[in-house]
Amino acid sequence: MYRTTGRFLLAFCLIFSWTSVMAIEEPEYAVINRVGDIEFRQYKAYLLAETLVAGESSQSRTANTGFRRLFNYISGDNAVQSKIAMTAPVQQQPVSQKIAMTAPVQQTPSVDGWLIAFVVPGEFDLQTVPQPTGADVSIREVPEQVMAVLTYSGRWTEDNHRQHRQTLIDALAGMAIDTLGEPVSAAYNSPFSLPFMRRNEVMVAVAKAP
Repeated sequence: MYRTTGRFLLAFCLIFSWTSVMAIEEPEYAVINRVGDIEFRQYKAYLLAETLVAGESSQSRTANTGFRRLFNYISGDNAVQSKIAMTAPVQQQPVSQKIAMTAPVQQTPSVDGWLIAFVVPGEFDLQTVPQPTGADVSIREVPEQVMAVLTYSGRWTEDNHRQHRQTLIDALAGMAIDTLGEPVSAAYNSPFSLPFMRRNEVMVAVAKAP
């Protein structure tokens, strides 16, 4: 089992490494303001292919499981058996029943699982996107929204994410900006990339930009 998971993750990373050499597609956005290290972006609507990994508190083990499912999907495990180009970023977000009840972001929810998501290329819409054949991957449209984003380098670890997540939340609280939902962790590079050259982000939807 561990060897199989490792092979899937290795293949996923190789695809990510190769596409990083080329001009890899990202969701379309415009920067509307910067305050210190925080960037406020207006994102256009886009699609996510996502999978919920339940019953796992470890970010790294969750990522392995989620990457394997998404790798299968973009490799042809879909209704038309079509390969889908890799995009960036890969997103990871803790989810719980408290989120649906609009629990304050400053509180740590009781985690029921993690959402691992892959941004669907912009050539697709809800009518044309290849549909997953497995029940563990679904397609969701993310509406147009304003996101507060903090970019950082280093490894995509729980400690690194937690530190920068708190920095972002504290900065927004200091600006009296209301957040909408849970922060999302985003990775743009393969784990094979040197840590100081990696682009990671933590982002959260906000009611408005300053």
